[in-house]
Amino acid sequence: MLLLSAEGRLPKLDAAIFADTGWEPAAVYEHLNRLVREVAEPAGIPVYRVSSGNIRNDALDPEHRFASMPLFIKNPDGGDGMTRRQCTSEYKLKPIKANVRMLLGYPHPRPVPRGVYAEQWIGISRDEFGRAKDSGIQYLRSAFPLLDMDGGADGREGWTRNDCIRYLRSNGWASTPKSACIGCPFHGNAQWRKLRDDHPDEWADAVDFDHAIRSGNARGNANGKPLLGEAYLHRSRLPLDQAPIGRVTAHEWASKQTDVFGQIADIELEEGDPDGCSPWSCRSGRPEAEAA
Repeated sequence: MLLLSAEGRLPKLDAAIFADTGWEPAAVYEHLNRLVREVAEPAGIPVYRVSSGNIRNDALDPEHRFASMPLFIKNPDGGDGMTRRQCTSEYKLKPIKANVRMLLGYPHPRPVPRGVYAEQWIGISRDEFGRAKDSGIQYLRSAFPLLDMDGGADGREGWTRNDCIRYLRSNGWASTPKSACIGCPFHGNAQWRKLRDDHPDEWADAVDFDHAIRSGNARGNANGKPLLGEAYLHRSRLPLDQAPIGRVTAHEWASKQTDVFGQIADIELEEGDPDGCSPWSCRSGRPEAEAA
């Protein structure tokens, strides 16, 4: 959407906001820096980088309030559970909303008058139409520009995910890393394998974190409220360096199938796992279903 705005195919944006959890892969920060340098700055679009802190450090700091990640829990009775997911709200939505209020001229605690709002663009493609929902916030109205784009491969209104990927490739942006924490529990097996095989330092970081949160977050333990059970980053509820990440998930298998015309059914972006963290439209609503 930033490229389309800079190109003039969409209206010029007043600003773009990146909510930084403090634990993104290096490739995401490099990609953001390139976007700012090569697209946003030449187009005169300011990019704001906002943050509520470092999610990894906060989880391991006994002095810091921690908004829980959706960790997989092995209960004392042998049953399975998950902790609540508060991280998207705390580390993505909260700093974005604060920045929008500032841009509107009504920083907290000043109330935003009725009728004053920012239109926020969300990159939902036509094949994900069901994820297009309003923010539910008076001063933030969601818009979905990709649903109104013309020029898609099938001639219908609205771009599909494949249309977006073709556009990125044709403009020199074929490699588009996912924005998600290094140790996000909603990574699919393909994402974990990629981290292990291509980014060993980040893999080691995730493995260390997985071991460190086995008894839950540090503040809960320090306050005498330890986790009842054991926490894990992988849905198998095994230590990450022992988890069966070599197993191909159902979604990953489907993404590699071809249709009757011999074309890839779903052009893959970072191996096709639908995980990643996007405010108001997070693809990580539930863990990847694994193949039987």
